[in-house]
Amino acid sequence: MTNTMWMRGVEWLAAAAGDPRTCKWEWDHGEGVALLEAGRFWDVLSVPDRLGLLTLDLLWRPGIPVPGPTLIDTAAGRVGFLLPPDPAGGWVGAGLRYATKGAWVAVPPPYRPARFLEWLVPPDGSGTLHSPGALEEALRQANGTLAVLAPPCGQ
Repeated sequence: MTNTMWMRGVEWLAAAAGDPRTCKWEWDHGEGVALLEAGRFWDVLSVPDRLGLLTLDLLWRPGIPVPGPTLIDTAAGRVGFLLPPDPAGGWVGAGLRYATKGAWVAVPPPYRPARFLEWLVPPDGSGTLHSPGALEEALRQANGTLAVLAPPCGQ
């Protein structure tokens, strides 16, 4: 990523904060993490890390646009995909968590990890998010793959 892309990514992400200047200050001088409200510019679908990493790998294919912004929380063992806001929050399934309007999400700056949070695909400032349809299909594929790889119960 070029410096211009980093700066656009910072501005785009900070725009979700109540006070973008304070948000950027927190990233540079505070704990390195800002709490941003979901539901205005994006929502976050959080999944267990094995499922999320395999899903991201399936989304990262030649001929398909680069996946949208994706976070990993190594302490919680979760991967978060930024999607267009969906007030209905129609994502349900074992282990899925959906953050929309009224939910707050801890995010590091696009240019470095902070604590246990890191961007696997940082925002580039263009506003590109994950396509819900493509993400759902990749999640189904990844879930099927993990089910095949899982040991039988009791072993």
